[in-house]
Amino acid sequence: MARIKSRYVCQQCGSEFPTWYGRCPSCSSWNSVVEEAVPVQEGRAARPPRPGVAARQAVRLTEASLTESKRLRTGIDELDRVLGGGIVPGSAVLVSGEPGIGKSTLMMHAAARIARGASVLYVTGEESVSQVGMRARRLKAVDERIYVLPETDIVEVLRAADSIKPAVLMVDSIQTMQDASLGSAAGSVGQVRQCAALLIEASKSSDMASFMVGHVTKTGAVAGPKVLEHMVDTVLQFEGGIHQAYRVVRTLKNRFGSTDEVGVFEMGEDGLREVTNPSEAFLRERVAGMAGSVVVPCMEGTRPFLVELQALVGSPGANFPRRTASGVDQGRVAIMLAVLGRRIGLGIEANDTFMNVAGGISVDEPAADLGIAVALTSSYKNRPVNPRTAVFGEIGLSGELRSVPKAEARAAEAARLGFVNLVVPKASLTRMKASRQLGGQAEVFGAGTLAEAIEYLLG
Repeated sequence: MARIKSRYVCQQCGSEFPTWYGRCPSCSSWNSVVEEAVPVQEGRAARPPRPGVAARQAVRLTEASLTESKRLRTGIDELDRVLGGGIVPGSAVLVSGEPGIGKSTLMMHAAARIARGASVLYVTGEESVSQVGMRARRLKAVDERIYVLPETDIVEVLRAADSIKPAVLMVDSIQTMQDASLGSAAGSVGQVRQCAALLIEASKSSDMASFMVGHVTKTGAVAGPKVLEHMVDTVLQFEGGIHQAYRVVRTLKNRFGSTDEVGVFEMGEDGLREVTNPSEAFLRERVAGMAGSVVVPCMEGTRPFLVELQALVGSPGANFPRRTASGVDQGRVAIMLAVLGRRIGLGIEANDTFMNVAGGISVDEPAADLGIAVALTSSYKNRPVNPRTAVFGEIGLSGELRSVPKAEARAAEAARLGFVNLVVPKASLTRMKASRQLGGQAEVFGAGTLAEAIEYLLG
C-alpha cells in the first residue's frame, strides 16, 4: 500500500526542501520551488521490473572487454565529428538548443542516414505521426526502418523499445516524457530526472544508443535539473539564432571524445546542410576594404577556420558610453579598450563601441584578442586593414602579444584561402620557423607588442 508524501523541488537547480520557499535558497531563483507528490511504499516492497532493463552482475575487470566498441556512423560528417567519430552503442546523448533552431530537423536527418543500416525508433511527445511524416517527406528522410511512436509515457516507450530493439532511440523531447509513478507534471525536475534515468539504464543494458532532445531556458541553460547533464554521456549544444542561416553544434561534454569539436550546418528549404568549408562560408559575404573589419583564424578542436570580426566605434556618448558585443565576450572587449587607451594612447574609452562576429558564430578563445584590438583601432581611425591580411594573438594587460596554440594550423588555413599577410605574436613566429611551417606563400610578421602590430597594419 502506498501513501502520498509531498516534497518541494526547485525547477531550476533540482534542490529539495521540506517546505515551500518563494526564493530558492540554493540558486536564488524566484518562484521556482514547486510542490510535488511522491508515492512512498510501506514496508520494503520489491522494485517492479522495468521493460527493456536486464539484470546485471558484477564481473572482474580482467574479464571485461577492453576493446573499443565499434561506433555507428550517422552518415553526417559534421555530426560524427562532434560525437567523436560516431555513435557509441549504449551511450546517451542530450541535444539541446532554442525552440525552432533545428534540433528535430537534425534528428530526422540522422535517423534517415542511420536507417540505411540499422533500425531507429523515433519517439515524439510534441507532434503527431502525421506531422512527423510531413517533416520527413519534406526532408526526404522517409525509410521503412524508422519507427515513429507518439507517446509521453516513459514505460510505454521502454516497452516499445524492448519489442522493436532499435539500434538508436530518439526522444523528442525529454521534457514531454512522464512516469506515472510520480505525481508531478511532465517537464518538472523530478519527471525529467526520472525519465532520463530510465532511458539511460535501458540503453546501458541493451547497447541501444539514445538521443534526448532538450529545450533551453531563456538564459541559454538546458531546461530541467543540472544533474541531467551529468547523467548523459554527451551534451550537444545548438548555437546560432533562428533568424540566421548558419547553425553551430558544439560539444559541451563527451565521455568518448573531445569537447573542442564543432559541427557547422546551414539551414535551407530542405533542412540542414553540412558546411564542409566553414572558412569560405563565413567570409563569403565579406565586404573588402571596410574600416573595422579584420579576419582571425580560430581553432575549434583540431579544426581551423577563419571568421570576420567587425567593429564600429561611434561618437563620444554620454557619461556612460554603450558597449555592445555579439559573438565575443563583452568583458574581453572592455579589456581591449582599456589596453588601447592606456598602452597605445588611443582616446577611445568615451566612444560608443559595437563588436560583432559575422555569421552568428561565437569566438571565446584568447587568440581573438589581436583581432578585436585591430578592428576597434581600424574603425576609430577609419583606416581599413588590408583585406588579404589575417591576425591572431593574445594580448596581455601590459600590451604585449602572447603566443597561442596551433599557430601553424591557423597560418596554413589562412594561406590556403589566399591571405598573403599574417600578423602573429613574435613567440609564435619563432616556433613556426622551428617547425618550418610558415603558412605557405604568405608573409608572416611577428609582433612583440600591440603597438608594433597596429603600426605594421595601420601605420
